[in-house]
Amino acid sequence: QVQLVESGGGLVQAGGSLRLSCAASGSIFSISTMGWYRQAPGKQRELVARITSSGFSNYADSVKGRFTISRDNGKNTVYLQMNSLKPEDTAVYYCNANRGNGRVFDYWGQGTQVTVSS
Repeated sequence: QVQLVESGGGLVQAGGSLRLSCAASGSIFSISTMGWYRQAPGKQRELVARITSSGFSNYADSVKGRFTISRDNGKNTVYLQMNSLKPEDTAVYYCNANRGNGRVFDYWGQGTQVTVSS
C-alpha cells in the first residue's frame, strides 16, 4: 500500500513563502510522476506543478516564476517551494503519484491547507 503524507502547509501573509513536502512510502517513488494539485472552496481541483521521474517539470501559468517543484529520490520526497504567495493561492494542496497518466497507478495524499492572508 502506497501512502503519501504532505506537510508544510499553514497560514502566511501575502508575499511570504512556504515549502510543502510529500513523503511517499513504498517502492514506486522513483518511477512516478509526482504532482501537486490544489482545490479552493467551490472550485475544481487543479494542477499546480508536476515533475516526471526524469526530472522534467511543468507548472500552471498562475504559479510560473513563483513556485518550484523538486524531488529527492533518495528520500522518496517531492517538494513545492512557494514564494511570493498571493491570497488566491489559498487552497488545500494535494500530492499525487502516478504513472502512465494514472493508467498504471494513481495515488493521492490527504491534503494540507495553505492560507494566504492579504
